[in-house]
Amino acid sequence: MSLAALTALQTANTLTEEPAYQVELVSQEGGLVTTSAGFAIDTKPCDGAHFDTLFVSAFVGTAVPPSLSRAVGRLAGEARRVGSFCTGAFVLAAAGLLDGRRATTHWRHLHALERTFPQVRVLRDRLYVNDGKVWTAAGMTTGIDMMLALVEADLGEAAARAVAQRMVMERRRPGGGMQVSDLLTLQPKTDRVETVLAFAKKNLKAPLTVAQLAGVAHLSPRQFSRAFNAATGQSPAKVIERLRVEAAHAMIVASRHSLDTIAAETGFADRERMRRAFLRVHGRSPQDLRRTSRELAAA
Repeated sequence: MSLAALTALQTANTLTEEPAYQVELVSQEGGLVTTSAGFAIDTKPCDGAHFDTLFVSAFVGTAVPPSLSRAVGRLAGEARRVGSFCTGAFVLAAAGLLDGRRATTHWRHLHALERTFPQVRVLRDRLYVNDGKVWTAAGMTTGIDMMLALVEADLGEAAARAVAQRMVMERRRPGGGMQVSDLLTLQPKTDRVETVLAFAKKNLKAPLTVAQLAGVAHLSPRQFSRAFNAATGQSPAKVIERLRVEAAHAMIVASRHSLDTIAAETGFADRERMRRAFLRVHGRSPQDLRRTSRELAAA
């Protein structure tokens, strides 16, 4: 997936008269490097290399050889900006490049990054983070989101939008999106429940009563409640609340709308009910999320 993210740069090159990006793959020794998928890719040795932008790919595990952190530290010292995909953040941290900076990594490794490198300001629920000259992505598909943000910083918003369209992306996700979606964690076992969840996500502003959702599933309210609990392990009311919190989270991070407007747009009766739902789901208030987002934007 680290390599897949480079497609955003390759696509951006098709929009400009002269290529905006030239990509080189390097490793400590050069030569063939076996990927986690089992095939090998050819690389150049990093000795003597110089880059405007340096990114460290993801790798299996989180242990960083000292020789690698030293090599990355040297390359980064001469680069205008540096970044990482997924566990590549551990390499940047080992090289001291994340000291005092905000950063993220894949949700499975957030605790390990915090524990191993307490000087790093690890952010949760971030798809990618840009702090000064340093960029870090949570991993997997978020690397593409980060590269689109990089293209926007270099070539403008219109270019980034054109790249996303050519890559057949449904939408460009902001860096402050949640790493784990509630729709993915529910894992419904029936098409009926999946249809109801899709309907609910598109109509969060509506009341979404049990009777309304049961109608979508073509079941009686009693039958629907039993089927929904069996498929998701949660009540319809609890799931709808989590979906509303997820949508409100995205709006708070990506827009300047007031919290009252966001509460109304995502189906909460008022701002206070949204606040209580956030505390139940995330243990933090919408005000705290907005404050953090604004601090990141200012940084």
